[in-house]
Amino acid sequence: MSLLFISVGCAPACTKSAPSVEQNANQSNAASTLKAQRKVIVFLGDSLTAGYGLKEKESYPALVQQRLDDQKIPWEVVNAGVSGDTTRGGLERVPWILKLKPDAVFVALGANDGLRGLSTASAEENLVKIIATLKAQNVVVYLAGMRLPLNYGAGRGADFEKMFERVSKTNDLPLLPFLLKDVALEGGKNQGDGIHPNLEGSKIIAQLVFDFLRPLLESQGEQ
Repeated sequence: MSLLFISVGCAPACTKSAPSVEQNANQSNAASTLKAQRKVIVFLGDSLTAGYGLKEKESYPALVQQRLDDQKIPWEVVNAGVSGDTTRGGLERVPWILKLKPDAVFVALGANDGLRGLSTASAEENLVKIIATLKAQNVVVYLAGMRLPLNYGAGRGADFEKMFERVSKTNDLPLLPFLLKDVALEGGKNQGDGIHPNLEGSKIIAQLVFDFLRPLLESQGEQ
């Protein structure tokens, strides 16, 4: 396994700097080498994707890579999770992501927009722009949905959840409805902050994501 990590392990609300030109070049070269061997899928997300509080090999993208390797499915995972990222931050990083020359991108953003009370309309607009930019470069996009805690109100929670459904339908994207299914608010599956999954929770997410992606990646690999 040769999982390529470009995640930033900082706190959820940290201030992040853009990768340097040298970092971009090194990562692009590494991705090009990997691409010559197998197709590449980038996981574009926040601290949940970066694996905040976990070892790199314990993040759910790393565990997805293990499952792909075990099943001999020839795809390489690139973890592009950045702790604290919003949909706006993700949009700003798309040109950097494209330098990795991915065949597919799994977009798992929006949680921080919702938790910070940012506009759902703005989050939706950012997601649509991310998708459009990737698709314009012939990158296949897969989308993960999120939900808000109940204390944010039933109305806002429902609108937030429906946002992902609208984006999926209007852009004709496969949607994983809830990234944290069977993990959110589940005792023993999260770290002390009650937000970020522990290793057990990460394993559950990885299996959920793998089951969602496997038929899609196998089909894409045949093209």
